[in-house]
Amino acid sequence: MSGGPVGIVLVSHSARVAKSVAELAAGLAAGGAVAPVAAAGGTSDGGLGTSAELIAAAAREVDRGAGVALIADLGSAVLTVKALLADDELPAQSRLVDAPFVEGAVAALVAASSGASLDAVAAAAQEAYDYRKG
Repeated sequence: MSGGPVGIVLVSHSARVAKSVAELAAGLAAGGAVAPVAAAGGTSDGGLGTSAELIAAAAREVDRGAGVALIADLGSAVLTVKALLADDELPAQSRLVDAPFVEGAVAALVAASSGASLDAVAAAAQEAYDYRKG
């Protein structure tokens, strides 16, 4: 691992949802230094949808050299991230993480804030699928 902590990008169809989940995750990960997290929600004109440009800019913003974990909410957000990865438009060591949006974001940010590697951050986010509420 080089540089700082793994960065986290939350990709949602809604700017407000992405920002709110980023704020929630940062608040729950507090207690020390919090890894960089950015919201990439909605379209560039403020509507619902996804924007490749906003996602790429958010990934560059949080990239500290240790990798970037991207967590997406719904189908076309996933497809947009996959297209950016395929076209090498994201920082080196960027990875789409298959995880639930809210719980995965919190787990990923807590792990990244503790200095975990990209593999460990991805694993923590994916383990959030196992959280049972009943």
